[in-house]
Amino acid sequence: MREPFEAYGHIGIVHPMAFPEVGSGEGPILETVTRLATDPFFSAIEVTWMKDPKVRAEVASILATAGLDVVFLAQGPLLQQGLSLCALEDSAREQAISQCKTLIDQAYELGATILGVSSGPDPAPGTRKAATEALVDSLKQLCADAQEKAGATMLSISLENFDRDVDKRALIGPTREAAQVAEAVYGEYSNFGLTIDLSHQPLLHESVHEMVLAAVDHLIHVHIGNCVVADASHPAYGDSHPRFGLPGGACGVEELKRFLEALIYGGYFKRNTPTRMPVVSFEVRPQPGESSELIIANAKRALIQAWARM
Repeated sequence: MREPFEAYGHIGIVHPMAFPEVGSGEGPILETVTRLATDPFFSAIEVTWMKDPKVRAEVASILATAGLDVVFLAQGPLLQQGLSLCALEDSAREQAISQCKTLIDQAYELGATILGVSSGPDPAPGTRKAATEALVDSLKQLCADAQEKAGATMLSISLENFDRDVDKRALIGPTREAAQVAEAVYGEYSNFGLTIDLSHQPLLHESVHEMVLAAVDHLIHVHIGNCVVADASHPAYGDSHPRFGLPGGACGVEELKRFLEALIYGGYFKRNTPTRMPVVSFEVRPQPGESSELIIANAKRALIQAWARM
Protein backbone atom coordinates (compact mmCIF):
# COMPACT_ATOMS: atom_id res chain seq x y z
CA MET A 1 0.00 0.00 0.00
CA ARG A 2 1.34 3.41 -0.88
CA GLU A 3 -0.59 5.13 1.87
CA PRO A 4 0.46 4.49 5.47
CA PHE A 5 -1.82 2.44 7.69
CA GLU A 6 -2.60 5.62 9.64
CA ALA A 7 -4.54 6.90 6.63
CA TYR A 8 -7.00 4.06 7.21
CA GLY A 9 -7.15 3.53 10.95
CA HIS A 10 -5.46 3.59 14.32
CA ILE A 11 -2.97 0.93 15.40
CA GLY A 12 -3.61 -0.20 18.95
CA ILE A 13 -2.29 -2.72 21.44
CA VAL A 14 -3.94 -4.75 24.21
CA HIS A 15 -2.09 -3.63 27.33
CA PRO A 16 -2.96 -6.57 29.66
CA MET A 17 -1.99 -9.09 26.98
CA ALA A 18 1.36 -7.51 26.15
CA PHE A 19 2.01 -7.18 29.90
CA PRO A 20 0.09 -10.09 31.45
CA GLU A 21 1.29 -9.18 34.94
CA VAL A 22 -1.35 -6.41 35.03
CA GLY A 23 -4.31 -8.53 33.90
CA SER A 24 -5.53 -9.01 37.47
CA GLY A 25 -6.16 -5.27 37.83
CA GLU A 26 -3.01 -4.79 39.88
CA GLY A 27 0.74 -4.75 39.25
CA PRO A 28 2.95 -2.27 37.34
CA ILE A 29 0.05 -0.65 35.51
CA LEU A 30 1.37 2.91 35.47
CA GLU A 31 4.83 1.96 34.27
CA THR A 32 3.63 -0.30 31.46
CA VAL A 33 0.85 2.02 30.29
CA THR A 34 3.40 4.83 30.11
CA ARG A 35 5.73 2.70 28.00
CA LEU A 36 2.97 2.14 25.45
CA ALA A 37 1.57 5.68 25.60
CA THR A 38 4.99 7.17 24.80
CA ASP A 39 5.39 4.98 21.70
CA PRO A 40 4.17 6.95 18.65
CA PHE A 41 3.59 3.70 16.74
CA PHE A 42 0.34 3.36 18.70
CA SER A 43 -2.67 5.63 18.37
CA ALA A 44 -4.92 3.40 20.48
CA ILE A 45 -4.60 1.35 23.65
CA GLU A 46 -6.81 -1.32 25.16
CA VAL A 47 -6.92 -1.55 28.93
CA THR A 48 -8.81 -3.55 31.51
CA TRP A 49 -9.90 -3.20 35.13
CA MET A 50 -7.70 -1.25 37.53
CA LYS A 51 -8.65 -1.89 41.13
CA ASP A 52 -6.99 1.19 42.62
CA PRO A 53 -8.97 4.39 41.86
CA LYS A 54 -5.81 6.48 42.21
CA VAL A 55 -4.12 4.40 39.53
CA ARG A 56 -7.16 4.78 37.26
CA ALA A 57 -7.04 8.56 37.68
CA GLU A 58 -3.34 8.67 36.83
CA VAL A 59 -3.79 6.37 33.82
CA ALA A 60 -6.70 8.48 32.58
CA SER A 61 -4.44 11.54 32.66
CA ILE A 62 -1.65 9.69 30.82
CA LEU A 63 -3.96 8.46 28.08
CA ALA A 64 -5.61 11.84 27.60
CA THR A 65 -2.25 13.60 27.42
CA ALA A 66 -0.96 11.07 24.88
CA GLY A 67 -4.06 11.54 22.72
CA LEU A 68 -4.86 7.84 22.44
CA ASP A 69 -8.13 6.18 21.49
CA VAL A 70 -9.08 4.01 24.48
CA VAL A 71 -10.87 0.66 24.48
CA PHE A 72 -11.77 -1.08 27.76
CA LEU A 73 -11.79 -4.88 27.82
CA ALA A 74 -14.18 -6.60 30.22
CA GLN A 75 -13.51 -10.06 28.76
CA GLY A 76 -10.60 -10.74 31.11
CA PRO A 77 -12.42 -9.90 34.34
CA LEU A 78 -15.44 -11.95 33.22
CA LEU A 79 -13.28 -14.97 32.39
CA GLN A 80 -11.15 -14.68 35.52
CA GLN A 81 -14.21 -14.63 37.77
CA GLY A 82 -16.14 -17.28 35.88
CA LEU A 83 -18.94 -14.84 35.07
CA SER A 84 -21.31 -15.34 32.15
CA LEU A 85 -23.65 -12.90 30.41
CA CYS A 86 -25.51 -15.89 28.94
CA ALA A 87 -25.98 -17.79 32.20
CA LEU A 88 -29.37 -19.46 32.48
CA GLU A 89 -29.54 -18.97 36.26
CA ASP A 90 -30.82 -15.45 36.99
CA SER A 91 -28.55 -14.89 39.98
CA ALA A 92 -25.42 -15.87 38.04
CA ARG A 93 -26.34 -13.67 35.10
CA GLU A 94 -27.14 -10.74 37.38
CA GLN A 95 -23.69 -11.06 38.93
CA ALA A 96 -22.10 -10.81 35.46
CA ILE A 97 -24.26 -7.82 34.54
CA SER A 98 -23.43 -6.08 37.83
CA GLN A 99 -19.70 -6.61 37.29
CA CYS A 100 -19.96 -5.20 33.76
CA LYS A 101 -21.82 -2.13 35.02
CA THR A 102 -18.98 -1.49 37.45
CA LEU A 103 -16.52 -1.86 34.57
CA ILE A 104 -18.59 0.58 32.50
CA ASP A 105 -17.92 3.12 35.26
CA GLN A 106 -14.19 2.43 35.03
CA ALA A 107 -14.29 2.67 31.24
CA TYR A 108 -15.83 6.13 31.45
CA GLU A 109 -13.22 7.18 34.01
CA LEU A 110 -10.48 6.15 31.60
CA GLY A 111 -11.96 7.92 28.59
CA ALA A 112 -12.86 4.75 26.70
CA THR A 113 -15.38 4.76 23.86
CA ILE A 114 -15.73 0.96 23.50
CA LEU A 115 -16.17 -1.71 26.17
CA GLY A 116 -15.57 -5.26 24.97
CA VAL A 117 -17.41 -8.25 26.40
CA SER A 118 -17.66 -11.98 25.76
CA SER A 119 -20.79 -14.10 25.81
CA GLY A 120 -19.86 -16.66 28.43
CA PRO A 121 -19.44 -20.43 28.00
CA ASP A 122 -21.51 -22.60 25.68
CA PRO A 123 -24.03 -24.32 27.96
CA ALA A 124 -25.03 -27.24 25.70
CA PRO A 125 -26.60 -27.58 22.26
CA GLY A 126 -30.08 -28.07 23.70
CA THR A 127 -29.99 -24.83 25.69
CA ARG A 128 -28.22 -22.53 23.22
CA LYS A 129 -31.41 -20.78 22.17
CA ALA A 130 -32.31 -19.90 25.75
CA ALA A 131 -28.72 -18.87 26.50
CA THR A 132 -28.64 -16.63 23.42
CA GLU A 133 -31.88 -14.96 24.49
CA ALA A 134 -30.37 -14.40 27.94
CA LEU A 135 -27.24 -12.92 26.33
CA VAL A 136 -29.25 -10.51 24.19
CA ASP A 137 -31.12 -9.32 27.29
CA SER A 138 -27.83 -8.84 29.18
CA LEU A 139 -26.29 -6.85 26.33
CA LYS A 140 -29.34 -4.60 26.11
CA GLN A 141 -29.06 -3.89 29.84
CA LEU A 142 -25.39 -2.96 29.41
CA CYS A 143 -26.13 -0.69 26.45
CA ALA A 144 -28.86 1.03 28.46
CA ASP A 145 -26.52 1.49 31.41
CA ALA A 146 -23.82 2.97 29.17
CA GLN A 147 -26.35 5.38 27.67
CA GLU A 148 -27.61 6.49 31.09
CA LYS A 149 -24.05 7.23 32.27
CA ALA A 150 -22.93 9.00 29.08
CA GLY A 151 -21.54 12.50 29.22
CA ALA A 152 -19.73 14.20 26.35
CA THR A 153 -19.19 10.78 24.75
CA MET A 154 -21.17 7.56 24.89
CA LEU A 155 -19.60 4.17 25.45
CA SER A 156 -20.43 1.44 22.95
CA ILE A 157 -20.63 -2.20 24.01
CA SER A 158 -18.85 -4.63 21.68
CA LEU A 159 -19.33 -8.40 21.70
CA GLU A 160 -16.24 -10.44 20.81
CA ASN A 161 -16.75 -13.99 19.58
CA PHE A 162 -14.51 -16.84 20.73
CA ASP A 163 -14.09 -20.49 19.73
CA ARG A 164 -16.80 -22.95 20.67
CA ASP A 165 -14.90 -26.25 20.65
CA VAL A 166 -11.16 -25.69 21.21
CA ASP A 167 -10.24 -23.53 24.20
CA LYS A 168 -12.67 -20.86 25.43
CA ARG A 169 -15.71 -22.91 24.30
CA ALA A 170 -17.97 -19.86 24.22
CA LEU A 171 -21.62 -19.64 23.31
CA ILE A 172 -20.73 -17.01 20.69
CA GLY A 173 -19.14 -18.64 18.83
CA PRO A 174 -19.57 -18.61 15.05
CA THR A 175 -19.37 -15.13 13.56
CA ARG A 176 -22.72 -15.49 11.79
CA GLU A 177 -24.32 -16.06 15.22
CA ALA A 178 -22.52 -13.02 16.61
CA ALA A 179 -24.08 -11.03 13.75
CA GLN A 180 -27.53 -12.35 14.64
CA VAL A 181 -27.05 -11.22 18.24
CA ALA A 182 -25.90 -7.82 16.95
CA GLU A 183 -29.05 -7.48 14.86
CA ALA A 184 -31.20 -8.20 17.91
CA VAL A 185 -29.41 -5.71 20.17
CA TYR A 186 -28.74 -2.95 17.63
CA GLY A 187 -32.44 -2.84 16.77
CA GLU A 188 -32.97 -1.11 20.13
CA TYR A 189 -29.53 0.27 21.02
CA SER A 190 -27.25 2.06 18.58
CA ASN A 191 -24.29 1.90 20.99
CA PHE A 192 -23.58 -1.75 20.19
CA GLY A 193 -21.30 -3.56 17.78
CA LEU A 194 -18.95 -6.47 17.23
CA THR A 195 -15.26 -7.20 17.73
CA ILE A 196 -13.51 -9.81 15.59
CA ASP A 197 -10.02 -11.21 16.08
CA LEU A 198 -7.71 -12.70 13.45
CA SER A 199 -6.36 -15.12 16.07
CA HIS A 200 -9.88 -16.52 16.61
CA GLN A 201 -10.53 -17.15 12.90
CA PRO A 202 -8.65 -20.48 12.71
CA LEU A 203 -10.15 -21.55 16.04
CA LEU A 204 -13.63 -20.89 14.67
CA HIS A 205 -12.93 -22.98 11.54
CA GLU A 206 -13.96 -20.02 9.38
CA SER A 207 -12.18 -18.39 6.46
CA VAL A 208 -11.01 -14.81 6.78
CA HIS A 209 -13.62 -13.66 4.29
CA GLU A 210 -16.42 -15.59 6.02
CA MET A 211 -15.55 -13.92 9.32
CA VAL A 212 -15.23 -10.38 7.98
CA LEU A 213 -18.29 -10.46 5.72
CA ALA A 214 -20.48 -11.97 8.46
CA ALA A 215 -19.48 -9.28 10.97
CA VAL A 216 -18.86 -6.16 8.91
CA ASP A 217 -22.33 -4.59 9.11
CA HIS A 218 -21.88 -4.26 12.87
CA LEU A 219 -18.08 -4.26 13.11
CA ILE A 220 -16.64 -1.51 15.35
CA HIS A 221 -13.37 -3.00 16.61
CA VAL A 222 -10.68 -5.47 15.47
CA HIS A 223 -7.92 -7.50 17.10
CA ILE A 224 -4.99 -9.12 15.31
CA GLY A 225 -2.91 -11.96 16.67
CA ASN A 226 -1.88 -15.58 16.31
CA CYS A 227 -2.99 -18.96 17.68
CA VAL A 228 -2.08 -22.63 17.57
CA VAL A 229 -4.83 -24.99 16.47
CA ALA A 230 -3.23 -27.87 14.53
CA ASP A 231 -1.29 -29.52 17.37
CA ALA A 232 -2.96 -30.08 20.74
CA SER A 233 0.42 -30.96 22.30
CA HIS A 234 1.93 -27.57 21.40
CA PRO A 235 2.69 -25.43 24.49
CA ALA A 236 0.78 -22.50 22.96
CA TYR A 237 -2.20 -24.57 21.80
CA GLY A 238 -5.54 -22.77 21.80
CA ASP A 239 -6.32 -19.12 22.36
CA SER A 240 -3.03 -18.07 23.94
CA HIS A 241 -2.12 -15.21 21.54
CA PRO A 242 1.51 -16.08 20.79
CA ARG A 243 3.69 -13.92 18.56
CA PHE A 244 3.21 -13.79 14.81
CA GLY A 245 5.15 -16.49 12.99
CA LEU A 246 5.54 -18.79 15.99
CA PRO A 247 6.49 -22.27 14.69
CA GLY A 248 3.28 -24.29 14.66
CA GLY A 249 1.14 -21.14 14.74
CA ALA A 250 -1.65 -20.37 12.29
CA CYS A 251 -1.00 -16.67 11.61
CA GLY A 252 2.05 -14.95 10.20
CA VAL A 253 2.66 -12.04 7.86
CA GLU A 254 0.79 -13.58 4.91
CA GLU A 255 -2.31 -14.38 6.99
CA LEU A 256 -2.24 -10.89 8.47
CA LYS A 257 -2.02 -9.42 4.96
CA ARG A 258 -5.07 -11.38 3.82
CA PHE A 259 -7.02 -10.30 6.89
CA LEU A 260 -6.21 -6.63 6.33
CA GLU A 261 -7.21 -6.96 2.68
CA ALA A 262 -10.54 -8.47 3.72
CA LEU A 263 -11.12 -5.58 6.16
CA ILE A 264 -10.38 -3.05 3.42
CA TYR A 265 -12.58 -4.66 0.79
CA GLY A 266 -15.30 -5.40 3.33
CA GLY A 267 -15.47 -1.69 4.16
CA TYR A 268 -14.36 -1.73 7.80
CA PHE A 269 -12.06 1.26 7.41
CA LYS A 270 -14.92 3.33 5.98
CA ARG A 271 -17.23 2.62 8.90
CA ASN A 272 -18.22 5.20 11.48
CA THR A 273 -16.80 3.73 14.67
CA PRO A 274 -16.96 4.96 18.30
CA THR A 275 -13.19 5.51 18.17
CA ARG A 276 -11.87 8.47 16.19
CA MET A 277 -10.71 6.11 13.46
CA PRO A 278 -11.31 2.36 13.08
CA VAL A 279 -8.95 0.55 15.45
CA VAL A 280 -6.88 -2.56 14.70
CA SER A 281 -5.08 -3.70 17.85
CA PHE A 282 -2.33 -6.23 18.44
CA GLU A 283 -3.37 -8.87 20.94
CA VAL A 284 -0.12 -10.70 21.57
CA ARG A 285 1.22 -12.29 24.73
CA PRO A 286 4.77 -13.33 25.63
CA GLN A 287 5.21 -17.07 25.97
CA PRO A 288 7.50 -18.52 28.68
CA GLY A 289 11.01 -17.16 28.20
CA GLU A 290 9.89 -14.25 26.00
CA SER A 291 9.82 -10.57 26.92
CA SER A 292 7.02 -8.09 26.33
CA GLU A 293 9.39 -5.82 24.44
CA LEU A 294 10.31 -8.53 21.94
CA ILE A 295 6.77 -9.66 21.20
CA ILE A 296 5.69 -6.02 20.72
CA ALA A 297 8.57 -5.50 18.28
CA ASN A 298 7.59 -8.72 16.48
CA ALA A 299 4.01 -7.48 16.11
CA LYS A 300 5.10 -4.12 14.71
CA ARG A 301 7.33 -5.79 12.13
CA ALA A 302 4.55 -8.19 11.10
CA LEU A 303 2.16 -5.30 10.44
CA ILE A 304 4.78 -3.24 8.59
CA GLN A 305 5.67 -6.21 6.38
CA ALA A 306 2.04 -7.21 5.76
CA TRP A 307 1.09 -3.67 4.79
CA ALA A 308 4.10 -3.35 2.47
CA ARG A 309 3.02 -6.50 0.58
CA MET A 310 -0.48 -5.25 -0.14
